[in-house]
Amino acid sequence: MPIVFHETSNTFHLQNKTLSYVLKVLPHGGIGLLYCGKAIRDRAQFDHLFETAYRGMAVCVFEGDKTYCLDHIKQEFPVPLAGDMRVASIDLKQNNGSRVVDFRYAGHEIFPGKPKLDGLPATYVEDDAEATTLWIHLHDERLGVTATLQYTLYADRPVLTRSVRIRNEGDEVVLDGLSSLNLDLPDADYDLIELTGAWARERSIHVERLRPGLQSIYSLRGHSSSGFNPFLGLKRPETTEAQGEAWGFSLVYSGNFLAQVDVDAYHTARVNIGMHPFTFSWPLRKNESFQSPEAVMVYSDQGTNGMSQAFHSLFRDRLARGVWRDKPRPILLNNWEGTYFDFRERDLVEMAREAKDLGVELFVLDDGWFEGRNTDWTSLGDWRPDRNKLPNGIAGLSNTIHDLGLKFGLWFEPEMVNKRSRLYEAHPDWVLQTPNRHVSHGRNQFVLDFSNPDVVDFVFEMMKDILDHANIDYIKWDMNRSMSEVYSTAHGALEQGTIYHRYILGVYALYERLIERYPNILFESCASGGARFDPGMLYYAPQAWTSDDTDAIERLKIQYGTSMLYPISSMGSHVSAIPNHQLNRSTPLSTRANVAYFGTFGYELDPRKMDEAEKAQIRKQIGFMKQYRSLIQFGTFYRLLSPFDGNETAWMVVSNDQKTAIVGYYRTLQEVNERYRRVRLQGLDPNTLYQIEGYDYDAYGDELMYAGLITTDASAGEHNLKAGEGDYLSRLYILHQK
Repeated sequence: MPIVFHETSNTFHLQNKTLSYVLKVLPHGGIGLLYCGKAIRDRAQFDHLFETAYRGMAVCVFEGDKTYCLDHIKQEFPVPLAGDMRVASIDLKQNNGSRVVDFRYAGHEIFPGKPKLDGLPATYVEDDAEATTLWIHLHDERLGVTATLQYTLYADRPVLTRSVRIRNEGDEVVLDGLSSLNLDLPDADYDLIELTGAWARERSIHVERLRPGLQSIYSLRGHSSSGFNPFLGLKRPETTEAQGEAWGFSLVYSGNFLAQVDVDAYHTARVNIGMHPFTFSWPLRKNESFQSPEAVMVYSDQGTNGMSQAFHSLFRDRLARGVWRDKPRPILLNNWEGTYFDFRERDLVEMAREAKDLGVELFVLDDGWFEGRNTDWTSLGDWRPDRNKLPNGIAGLSNTIHDLGLKFGLWFEPEMVNKRSRLYEAHPDWVLQTPNRHVSHGRNQFVLDFSNPDVVDFVFEMMKDILDHANIDYIKWDMNRSMSEVYSTAHGALEQGTIYHRYILGVYALYERLIERYPNILFESCASGGARFDPGMLYYAPQAWTSDDTDAIERLKIQYGTSMLYPISSMGSHVSAIPNHQLNRSTPLSTRANVAYFGTFGYELDPRKMDEAEKAQIRKQIGFMKQYRSLIQFGTFYRLLSPFDGNETAWMVVSNDQKTAIVGYYRTLQEVNERYRRVRLQGLDPNTLYQIEGYDYDAYGDELMYAGLITTDASAGEHNLKAGEGDYLSRLYILHQK
């Protein structure tokens, strides 16, 4: 059994081929962690791994015992104010003002499979044999409150998921904080990996050593944010992309979050991740429950690539859902950077006709299609086609696009409203705003109150009216501002601490209703680019717009960092016109494509403005992507050279049978008389002889992985780079089994 309970020692062993996680019911009734890491053999008891010691100034549980101090014991669900002075997993305010709780073991359940989480996104199984679930019930008898620690261990993945469900059967209490995961590690000899950034430079990789005290990342923006991603990684200092130990922690949630590592004076590390407790306050009346979002924990002893690949396959295969989960994504043309708001139906049809001739499969109409929408000052919330621009409406345009042989996609921003709109005029109370206070705007727009079910119903009906009468295959769901003055007139004063969370639940609910009604539509999430690129969104939309920054050189960092956690199939990546609209940089068309291939792939430009040579090049690019997109989007991805470390970037993807691989190599700036260079590949079959397409060169997998692929400038041989090609150079190496 993947999860075993040894009754004689009150020990749980969660174990698969890669990972072991050993828990024990402790003498005071809590749950302790005895071991986590590389799989070890099972035994009837692991009590020798339980460590206690006398420490000065310690606060101890049992009178007469100076060693049993919760401040020094590794716990699964640490509580505050009872001797553990570190970060706690719960903050529960009682009607007498106390926050002291006493959760004790009250039983457990072990069963095959993985149940859904009510109203929340989560990983899943398609067969109960894929995973085993453990629920440990902890009960505070005085309060009548039960905390159920929920664990699911996947059988063939180095993955353990964690969440907590609180149920109140006593007097009303208020939940002011609840973590989804707590992990107490026996030492702090780790480097911390974070994904940081801002708009147009999302998910940069930042690494620093753990140090005493708290190191944390967070969002209080109402969405997961481009500033930090709901992910933390820990790796040993000697760990590389290819070898060594690494842990990854991710929250399947799209709202405010807090992830932190607490290193104490004895060099132990406590990892804690969950919803952010600031501004969160959730009343729990009798017989009410609260479910935390799911946290996903991954263990790797094969470097950070191994950690990432575990996340990739899990999120791609058992978080994303629907008919598009396993399908290669259509190659699209989005009109936004080609026209912005300035278009008419004939312009769109001409663009689509040109796109079809180039081999594009999906034409997407972005912002500006609804009544009065000629600037970002107006009309958000009024989802009615602008008949001046589109005399035949969305239905007529979609039919015309389909008649050309293309699929049709449409942009929405359903969570927002402009003051200059019919919706705002009718329902100013539907905007998140604090009474008698100034209301801030972002991009000239305001946030609809998705904590109010009436708002969600109204938006659903408006979208339904468009989707029921048009031939739509794809929706780009945008969200272009963070939340401020968060207050809902639909809820009372005591409920205002619930609004951030209720808002996200409303977004999830709208997604769910649309997916149920339109199961064949491909959804792509967007938040001014990548400001809500998180696991929660992948449950509803299997791909996301990675960043508004479409510059190929900046995208090297953005896509490289995103790959730390997210699969290639989830990354929206486009070739755009030059000079680039964000940086004014000009890069070769080949390099723009060679970067964008490693994602869903498409174009964001006006093909009518391209010359015949450029169009011929695009036809070849699209032909290449059609040939290899299944490999790229569903193969095994490896990072090889980091753009954060130098002038070169390299990555590769390998087919599941190891017979084919594609290596992307990128050099940002031209260098003079530089050193010899090789890139060591990964993931190949060492005994397979590979032919490198287009080069008079073949090598066995072991040579390519251990000696490396030569990428030296100005060297003899056609397989090498040419120094005369200048800045922003790129190469693709396609390897086939010979």
